[in-house]
Amino acid sequence: MAEFYHRPVMLDEVISGLNIRSGGVYYDATVGGGGHSYAILAHDPTVRLIGTDKDDEALTYAAQRLSPFQGRFQLYQSDYKNYGEVLSRAGADRLDGVLLDFGISSHQIDDETRGFSYLRSSAPLDMRMDRSSSFTAEAVINEYSEEKLLRVLREYGEERFAPRIAHMIVQERQKGRITTSGELVRIVEACYPARLRTPACARQTFQAIRIEVNGELVGLRECVRGLTRRLNKGGRIAILTFHSLEDRIVKQTFQELATACTCPKSFPVCVCGHKKEIELVNKKPITASEQERQENTRSKSAKLRIAEKI
Repeated sequence: MAEFYHRPVMLDEVISGLNIRSGGVYYDATVGGGGHSYAILAHDPTVRLIGTDKDDEALTYAAQRLSPFQGRFQLYQSDYKNYGEVLSRAGADRLDGVLLDFGISSHQIDDETRGFSYLRSSAPLDMRMDRSSSFTAEAVINEYSEEKLLRVLREYGEERFAPRIAHMIVQERQKGRITTSGELVRIVEACYPARLRTPACARQTFQAIRIEVNGELVGLRECVRGLTRRLNKGGRIAILTFHSLEDRIVKQTFQELATACTCPKSFPVCVCGHKKEIELVNKKPITASEQERQENTRSKSAKLRIAEKI
């Protein structure tokens, strides 16, 4: 079953960046099909891994993939932002490494029933990572006000034709409920100038709706900050992002944690009391090699940032 999950993005760079320590406890907060988790456990026979994912199917694949390491890993169906509860259940207070991979797996995209891809015209407007949730993309498209749709498309999709698309969605749903990916793609295409009109023009709209359905950016800054503070001295956090919104939040949070003082330079002495908490392992994000970019198109937009607890 796990063969449906392709080789994880920047696997070697992630494992090298985590600087895995013997006897360490590692938290793969977005375990997916278990590719990164497998490499972490295989790297050192003394490490322990805790993994979470919202997708029950992904966890099934991951459990099968990690079966050679029985007794050294614990998997939980949960949002990574619930790390406090999960780590408490796992009996782990401190960590030696954290991995967050915000990519959508190839299997999720290819599964037409999930509705993540704008290339699957008959797919239902679903887009849920956690299929026990009742909140779907169909609800967003058919029940959000035009103003709310505009906000989602602008903020999460950075869609330049957001006003047209939001207005057209509201108009079209008056004729009947919008229920498939194909219907949404056609609406988006109609809002683009003819010279730019291809199915790919719906990519940013689908990204925006997916982020809204799964609350992907809600609390992300606080989560990165909190997980970093769970690290033991010398422990590392590695974060893979796939679009500018996530990367911007991670970059800003890392910069904040890597700053010793936030007082204005005109102040003669520090009064903020802010202490530097991390060192940036890479000041600029690591990107996939040319070979990987050719072999796996998903890696083209990936950025990897790593920081070390001091």
